[in-house]
Amino acid sequence: MPKTKLTLSVDDAVISKAKRYSLRHQTSVSRLVTEFLASLEDTEGRSAPIVAKLRGVIRSDASKDEYHDYLRHKHSS
Repeated sequence: MPKTKLTLSVDDAVISKAKRYSLRHQTSVSRLVTEFLASLEDTEGRSAPIVAKLRGVIRSDASKDEYHDYLRHKHSS
């Protein structure tokens, strides 16, 4: 897919934070922004594939305790 240059106005502190994060995760700020924008819902209200994949893992009305129980069960060996 061809790339297009985009100019953004972002607070200096946010830029510094994004650069530190990208270094720790061996990626670029451009890649972080691209992945974030790609994760947004499209114009027809569909979620990005990763969001759609995660939807339904636990009920949306689950309590905090139910969610913690789910995580304990999921990560127990």
